[in-house]
Amino acid sequence: MARALEATIREAYAAFGRGDIDGYLQPCAEDFTFHVPGHDGIAGTYVGKQGLYDLAGKAMAITAGTFREEVEDVLVNENHAVVLARHRFTRDGKSKDYRTAHVYEISEGKLARCFEQPRDPASFDDAWGSSQAPSAPQGA
Repeated sequence: MARALEATIREAYAAFGRGDIDGYLQPCAEDFTFHVPGHDGIAGTYVGKQGLYDLAGKAMAITAGTFREEVEDVLVNENHAVVLARHRFTRDGKSKDYRTAHVYEISEGKLARCFEQPRDPASFDDAWGSSQAPSAPQGA
């Protein structure tokens, strides 16, 4: 199961990179939740399909469409998956670059919850700015 799920997750990230949010959501549970830490421009809890569309929309708006994600590794077992990624983009005319981990909980073979865990929280906060305070779950 782990090898198949690893391939599925890699394909989901490739779909996201092509702008195919529905492709990213294929291995996700219907009530999938993505948690982004901090108090920055994309911080919050995003729930379900609409929540992920909201998150992607914010990321593309803040970066003027320059957001790029490189998957560096994927680690999977029957209960968890971890995607090690590098994010690069331009915000306000400045290049931003940081590494992060997306830690997934798996339920019934589906990605149920994701918790973003930046390697360097200060770099993450600098990259996304401080344009909003945390808000209620989105897309619920």
